[in-house]
Amino acid sequence: MPLGCTHALVARVPLSLRTRAQLELDEARRQHDCYVRLLRELGLDVLELPPDEDRPTATFVEEAAIVCNGTALITRPANPRDPAQADIIRAILKKELDLSIVEVTDENAKLEGGDVLFTGKEFFIGLSQGSNEAGARAVAAAFPEYPCTPIKVSSMKRLKAFVTMAGPDVLCVGASQEAQEVLKRIEREAIYSYQTLTVPEDAAANCLYVNGTLIHRAIEEIPESFKVFCEKVDFARRSICFSELSKISNGLTSCCLLIKRPKYFKSL
Repeated sequence: MPLGCTHALVARVPLSLRTRAQLELDEARRQHDCYVRLLRELGLDVLELPPDEDRPTATFVEEAAIVCNGTALITRPANPRDPAQADIIRAILKKELDLSIVEVTDENAKLEGGDVLFTGKEFFIGLSQGSNEAGARAVAAAFPEYPCTPIKVSSMKRLKAFVTMAGPDVLCVGASQEAQEVLKRIEREAIYSYQTLTVPEDAAANCLYVNGTLIHRAIEEIPESFKVFCEKVDFARRSICFSELSKISNGLTSCCLLIKRPKYFKSL
């Protein structure tokens, strides 16, 4: 969650995505278009990759890299991405956005973006089916200026399916037993203190904080949590439908890489 983001990298929804889940492709594309439009409304320069028909889940670019302080760590997912798409992402991050590229060199490492939570002060790395201790060490090596703490995630989900940043120093977490156990592990290991916003539906815990605005899912999808957002959040909020794309992803964080271009660090 870089503060004062300048850019977002997204990828359009391919036709082949409908083979991966029982989703309405036209609605998924409409929701993605609204998502991209909202990012632009919040002041981001959005770079759009074309749909990748050979890799249906390429829309979920969160998995491609960890971006912070002018460095992009290219992840190492358990299911390797298409090398051609990975090369395109590297080129955009390096040549168009002036980022330093770091690769995960440990062949035993597994690392997926959905397991990496940056609070603005420290990193938490979910140890799940998608990421392991070696992957967490790769994050620590790439960003030595920040504490980096592994957090066990017991289910098949990723860390950011349970907890994300809802604002500066505010953790948004689901109310389920599993989500609360993840929160306890974070609180026990955290170097810094955070406020907690607990939402009744775990699906609502994956939200996106962009340039002073909290993006969360629409009332039709998270009716009880929507009330909590209305009552507890005292800064700008925007809600968006994300029901289709959430069927096979963490949620709102999964479809973009938020980036603060290096040359803007001092001015924002």
